[in-house]
Amino acid sequence: MNPRTVGAAILGAALAGSAAAATPISSTTATTTYHRTQVAGVGIFYREAGPKDAPTIVLLHGFPSSSRGYNMLIPLLATRYHIVAPDFPGFGQSDAPSPAVYSYTFDHLAGTINALLEQLKITRYTLYLFDYGAPIGYRIILAHPERLHALIVQNGNAYKEGLGPKWAKIAQFWADPKGHPEVVDGFLSYEATKQRHLAGTSHPEAYDPDSWTDEFAHLSQPGQREIQAALLYDYRTNVASYPAWQAWLREHKPPTLVAWGANDPSFIAAGAMAFRADLPDAEIHLLDAGHFALEEKNDEIAHLILDFMARHPG
Repeated sequence: MNPRTVGAAILGAALAGSAAAATPISSTTATTTYHRTQVAGVGIFYREAGPKDAPTIVLLHGFPSSSRGYNMLIPLLATRYHIVAPDFPGFGQSDAPSPAVYSYTFDHLAGTINALLEQLKITRYTLYLFDYGAPIGYRIILAHPERLHALIVQNGNAYKEGLGPKWAKIAQFWADPKGHPEVVDGFLSYEATKQRHLAGTSHPEAYDPDSWTDEFAHLSQPGQREIQAALLYDYRTNVASYPAWQAWLREHKPPTLVAWGANDPSFIAAGAMAFRADLPDAEIHLLDAGHFALEEKNDEIAHLILDFMARHPG
């Protein structure tokens, strides 16, 4: 990717963010509620906010976080939209059944989240795809394309160009999982959990340490190594599915906003720019942030979403 293109995009996004920041957004947490429901015998937790008769935005979280990562974004969007943010099985406040009784694959996670949306009678939505939320969301989209209104993508990869250098080592694990237990060890370590937040940021003071200490505490719970190792191994199916997802985007061309932390070392900025090949009208913003871009660019991303959604009413 041309460095000038990235630099111009970052500068443009920064200028747009500065201008948007001059206009305050009304914020309220008054409508946020917290729920648990059973989906095929698995307890699923979800956050909900905003008027139920408004267009719905479903926020799909990443690894190793949960819907709690959207706590600051939800109030800014819920003034105008119905927001639903679930925790996947094995994450956050949702149940984490043993892999002996629940198959931890992205196909299965997508099926569970799709079933949750059907239980809630949500059959038209915009999807916010972040990290693990992207492969889950794309599976839901391909299963029910008529339900998608628009896409919002934040460091959620769908192109090989977006895979950073660390994925070469993970590919060795995919080829021989028993021969590379050190990949799982590193993936679940405290330092890796911390650096997912801090790597690439020039504003570490914007990041709450509770984020990674709580995530590491969750990853340290009994059974989590088996759950997360299974999902890391199954991630190879996501890479194999990239061409199918790209073909769907190319054919259907949904309204798409890409707001990407450009300094993410895992899902690199080239993954954001790659959407242009299949979605020439996509709005792509490279932000001066890392993987968890919301932690330092929450208000800017909220402004981008509200502006995008206003121009693409459901």
